[in-house]
Amino acid sequence: MTKRFGFTLAEVLITLGIIGVVAAMTMPTLMNSTNGAQYKTAYKKALSVLSQAVVLNVALDDYDLSQTTSTTTNDNASLYNLFNNRMNVVKTEGNAYTASNGSSKAKFGDTNNYTLYFNDGITFTFPKNASQCTEGNATTTAAANGTDTAPGYCYGVIDVNGEKNPNKVVNCDGVTDPFKGPTTGDCEVTNPTDIYPVIMYDQTVLPATVAGEAVLYGGK
Repeated sequence: MTKRFGFTLAEVLITLGIIGVVAAMTMPTLMNSTNGAQYKTAYKKALSVLSQAVVLNVALDDYDLSQTTSTTTNDNASLYNLFNNRMNVVKTEGNAYTASNGSSKAKFGDTNNYTLYFNDGITFTFPKNASQCTEGNATTTAAANGTDTAPGYCYGVIDVNGEKNPNKVVNCDGVTDPFKGPTTGDCEVTNPTDIYPVIMYDQTVLPATVAGEAVLYGGK
């Protein structure tokens, strides 16, 4: 007689149980890593597209961020018109932008803002009266939250997945303020989130936070 060996039902159930426990422990980490990679890619794309829009506007309409006005009519060189005319905007809203953490430069407090929705799901928010975005004569508060009329840096917020969660400003690991890095060592962003403040001046759009720089340039 030929003997055939196999697994008992109990052994199969125990094996499946172990596989289920391991999967339950690793899936959240895997999902966070996947989402973080998507946020990082979308952020780099959005920053590149915004910069290209400014350069294109200089070529076609002969004005850059430093020459923008705070008005919104079509016959003025407004910040709104610059981005709206040079990018694939599908919807515009005027509202106060909020996020789960960050300083006033990331949230803009109760200031009225424009939020531009793009066809790829990314949104870009900036103060309605932000203008003359230039590095010349810039101060730390000029145009930062839409209340300072002096020429200087302007700030905006990229949300790489629009109204979807987590709606959280990207931070360095172990740091709660997105505009600050760790007290020792370089900034590390293990799990990038979806909101990135940016700084705008002249023909430049750059990360406004230490964490944003770390995500963009791949540093730690």
